[in-house]
Amino acid sequence: MNKNDLISAVADSSGLTRSDATKAVESVFDSIGKALAKGDEVRLVGFGTFSVAKRKASTGRNPRTGEPMTIKASNQPKFKAGKGLKDAVN
Repeated sequence: MNKNDLISAVADSSGLTRSDATKAVESVFDSIGKALAKGDEVRLVGFGTFSVAKRKASTGRNPRTGEPMTIKASNQPKFKAGKGLKDAVN
């Protein structure tokens, strides 16, 4: 399922127009992204938790030349599935 499929499914199940469903889905994604950018955690009970994991700087190798290179520290988005989602999949 891609984003357009998700929008169609939301429109069909909620009775919203496709335009309104698009706004709703985009709004949810934007809100989660903004919360994560601030360093907050987003918990959706029964679905899962979105959080930010801090990744330390490390040393890697350039695959072309084999030379060592430094990989900068960064923040990575992380998702942990909740019990409801796990049960729905299994």
